Amino acid sequence: MPRSLGLTRIVLVEDHALFAEALDVALTLEGHQVQRVSPTSGPMTTAQLVNAALRSRPRIVLLDLDLGPAGDGVRLITPLVDASVAVVVVTASTDRARWGDCLRQGARTVLPKSTPLNTILATIRRIGEGQRVMPREERDLLVAAFHDENRWLQHTRERLESLTTREREVLARLMAGRTVREIARESFVSEATVRTQVKSILSKLEVSSQIAAVGAAMKARWRPPALRDRL
Repeated sequence: MPRSLGLTRIVLVEDHALFAEALDVALTLEGHQVQRVSPTSGPMTTAQLVNAALRSRPRIVLLDLDLGPAGDGVRLITPLVDASVAVVVVTASTDRARWGDCLRQGARTVLPKSTPLNTILATIRRIGEGQRVMPREERDLLVAAFHDENRWLQHTRERLESLTTREREVLARLMAGRTVREIARESFVSEATVRTQVKSILSKLEVSSQIAAVGAAMKARWRPPALRDRL
């Protein structure tokens, strides 16, 4: 017989079928009423996903962040919280700044998918009992990580905007895996010219190596310009 701990309507928004099935079975055995939203058929708007999650009037939503073709689950948190739903993020992401963003938008806690099932169940119980499920200090640290990351992104994007057209083209080629020699040959200029341009890029991005420059551009989700035939 299921062990009833007070019926709670729970919705799982998760595109990983096996993980969702395991949670569904465990929560059902605990006496909860579980519905699943599996956004795997294609891109869905925020409103479509939220409406699908709210259809069964849940008390709690267990939300994955990486929803395949449906995109980033972070965008669902605020509208779900505004609908008086307790959101628990269960994710494979280890990005602490991303966790902080979830908490900033109102998620009750963030749990990695490696969390033992008993811990997830205990979290559901504590929410049902109206208890805190994350220490305030941990929450504050994660939210601070989000703000630090956001400031870094803004600063880095400003630095990227300061690059000249030629420097952007060189950086784009570096991101594509080209060496200085290859960039010089493709652009019909000397290697010394390209090295000077690379040096300027590193200075403007406040990094010390080509690898760091490429990493910063990728982390900032910078979109390289269309390359010209010449620099």
